[in-house]
Amino acid sequence: MTKLLGTIATFLMLSPMWAQQPRQLLTKKDSINQHTDSVRNLLPLEVRSVRASENSPFAKSNINAAQIAQLNLGQDLPFIIQNTPSIVANSDAGTGVGYTGLRIRGTDATRINVTLNGIPYNDAESMGTYFVDLPDFSSSANSIQIQRGVGTSTNGASAFGATINLATNDYRPASYLTLQNSVGSFNTLKNTLQFGTGLLNNRFTIDGRLSNISSAGYIDRAKSDLNSFYLSTTYWGDQSSIRLNIFSGKEKTYQAWYGVPEDSLTKNRTYNPAGTEKMGSPYDNQTDNYTQSHYQLFYNKTLNENLKWNTAVFLTKGRGYYEEYKANVDLANYGINFATTNSIDLIRRRWLDNNFYGQIASLNYEKNKDRFTIGGGWNFYDGQHFGELPYGIPSIAKLAQIQKIYYTNNGVKKEYNGYVKWEHSFSKQLSSFVDVQLRHVEHKMNGFDGNPNLIVDRQFDFLNPKAGFNYKTNKTTYYTSIAIAHKEPNRDDFEAGVKQQPKQEVLYDWETGFNSKFTNFNWGVNIYYMNYKDQLVLTGKINDIGAYTRTNVAKSYRAGIEIEENWQISKTISSNGNITLSKNKITNFTEYFDDYDNGGQAELAHHNTDITLSPNTTAVHSIHYKPRTNLTLSWTSKYVSKQYLDNTQNESRILNAYLINDANIALKLVDHKTWSALLQFYAINLLDVKYVSNGYTYSYLYGGTTTTSNNYFPMAGRNYLLSLKIDIK
Repeated sequence: MTKLLGTIATFLMLSPMWAQQPRQLLTKKDSINQHTDSVRNLLPLEVRSVRASENSPFAKSNINAAQIAQLNLGQDLPFIIQNTPSIVANSDAGTGVGYTGLRIRGTDATRINVTLNGIPYNDAESMGTYFVDLPDFSSSANSIQIQRGVGTSTNGASAFGATINLATNDYRPASYLTLQNSVGSFNTLKNTLQFGTGLLNNRFTIDGRLSNISSAGYIDRAKSDLNSFYLSTTYWGDQSSIRLNIFSGKEKTYQAWYGVPEDSLTKNRTYNPAGTEKMGSPYDNQTDNYTQSHYQLFYNKTLNENLKWNTAVFLTKGRGYYEEYKANVDLANYGINFATTNSIDLIRRRWLDNNFYGQIASLNYEKNKDRFTIGGGWNFYDGQHFGELPYGIPSIAKLAQIQKIYYTNNGVKKEYNGYVKWEHSFSKQLSSFVDVQLRHVEHKMNGFDGNPNLIVDRQFDFLNPKAGFNYKTNKTTYYTSIAIAHKEPNRDDFEAGVKQQPKQEVLYDWETGFNSKFTNFNWGVNIYYMNYKDQLVLTGKINDIGAYTRTNVAKSYRAGIEIEENWQISKTISSNGNITLSKNKITNFTEYFDDYDNGGQAELAHHNTDITLSPNTTAVHSIHYKPRTNLTLSWTSKYVSKQYLDNTQNESRILNAYLINDANIALKLVDHKTWSALLQFYAINLLDVKYVSNGYTYSYLYGGTTTTSNNYFPMAGRNYLLSLKIDIK
């Protein structure tokens, strides 16, 4: 399979001979101009290749630039898209600024494929997505597509429950200048400057953005200082375009990832244990510091009226560390023999320095009743992990000079993938979709912090087929599909040890539903069944080196129904919403917990229990009132049912259900032909509900009693954001 993927990759990356056909392919000037305009206004090929089309038989949500702007007042991407079906967003700092995350149908971020203009974004080793590394990227996005379930083939990490594709490669022919300033609770401040030259000499456009976001956070000391820029320049030819994107984000956040212990939640729900190992006041530089820079170069070519080709090369560079105060540490754990003492207080930094680069490409053919896409790519990740003992405490100055780097290891990951997609229309009513992907992964890790002698060299070959049908009547579209996906373990899973190496995961996903569109009312229903084989879950089991890592469980599933509606009730009132009802179960698994009475671990078998952090119900409803053309008032309610903190379905380890309400006011102060001013007021959690959207738990046996320690990430009560946005046209 490796050779086959290599052959596909070679074919895709080399520009075909016929890519150099002369401009005379379109002989009439008006045809060229017409063609040029259509090329500039179509969704870029690198995005079309990985997105689900209108006829694709998958559950999807499309969010345009205007919808993004409605909520883009300072919070991160998960909170901007959280009102689409089956999404639960969370925030370490409790405000939606800083470290944030999301789950879709209960699926965590390591199973959600994220691409930026079709280019992979997931961290290659952990497979997580850290939106904090790209502050205010939403301001540069012109569209977002969310596919729930396996969805269509894409680039990068396995789509093992959902995909998110963000597109910034827009065509803006008119010059513009936008300044947005937001202020809010917890000293939240956002400043964004965007600009575009418009079309220069009928060939060039330049677009850019500068952003700064800061917040003190709801959780104690959970402050954020985030900066980013985005720059894109494009040459628009008659039959081709070349685009260069350079964007970067720099974040400094005080650590808030430990959560609030249960015994503090009612007394002091903003308590932050980070930095408290230091005697007296908490250590003031217990921070996470990271800079991530992206370089993307795209080439799109129209070969003829039926055939289009594109390719892109990319480089993502990341470098940063998190700093910790550690009290009374055992110096032997740092490989240090210090004559005067065996333990000491010290400051340590854990670094990650990585490069991620590769290429994507696709060939798109459309004619009559058929649409073919042949695509794929390759990428290479090289990540260096090391620990440093910096200067900072006078008593360890000599120690720091003796031993500054106390561990070092690296991970290398290579991936090759190729896919073929075919859409065929049998008639105006009936169409089919077939999609087959080959994916090869090589993952090598030369030691870990806790186990420097463990060398892992694993390879995986995956065949991921998808197929479905779409049937249209006058007002309703029906669809059904089946998709199979495979996923390799992440870095932490491999650390289990030589005898406990994890297996790949497999997902069989069935989706069926319909969408009906009437004059003033649209609605849709999607039914899904996601059947997992060997899903990796936390069971509490300790691995060979004494760490808690995930274990494969034989059978588990997610089944549910998603319902959406959009209703224009009158000229001034509209309504939209969604609800998901689901069951998320593990058939059988064994829970392990530490037994301090007898040593080792105790075991407890479980059957048919709920999967961690997978609510059975999520629901969102918004009502919009527009009494005047320049004024919109919105009220949004969101409900999330009870969630379990682990897979035991133990009622003492839960997140309580919550219902929150937000209000949004948008007032167009000025709407002149040359400039406009928009004032937005966003009241979040207006009824001041004390709720928690994320958490974790662990248990142990001591003195004949099982003790459970729950830790929570509480969200802020009532808080506000106020934004003034000025557009100069």
